[in-house]
Amino acid sequence: MSAAPRRTAHVGLGSNLLDPAAQVERALAALDGLAGTRVLRRSRLYGCAPWGVLEQPEFVNAAARIETALAPQDLLRALLDIERRAGRDRARGERWGPRVLDLDLLDYDGSTLAEPGLSVPHPRLHERAFVLVPLAEIAADLVIPGRGRVADLAARVDASQCRALVAA
Repeated sequence: MSAAPRRTAHVGLGSNLLDPAAQVERALAALDGLAGTRVLRRSRLYGCAPWGVLEQPEFVNAAARIETALAPQDLLRALLDIERRAGRDRARGERWGPRVLDLDLLDYDGSTLAEPGLSVPHPRLHERAFVLVPLAEIAADLVIPGRGRVADLAARVDASQCRALVAA
């Protein structure tokens, strides 16, 4: 029996409740602990203004490049499980509101997927500095299908509301 093929994926991480930096760090460790998965590269932590609902605390955001043997739907389920274990209840949370943890599958091996509950690449990543700034740090040359290179996308958004929390 051969091993499952390993794919590269990119995950966006964010939190603005219950010690957000610690939430993101724990989520990165949980990603690295998933079966058949390891974190290849991670960004620094960034403090970013909220998006959507503006009257809420600043977010701590990051991005990770992972190698995984998990299929896209299985990876999404694992991300949602990490969120649940951190205390997030998606059914009760306000859309774009405060959250203890938010994990988004941004890219899965350059694929374009539209399945129930899963759209890859993430449909709004090209609009969001809090995603693009950390992603550009670790994957500037990544090409997002239908959108272009991450570095070019990052150059087109207003990143003035995102700052590295620790210098490189």
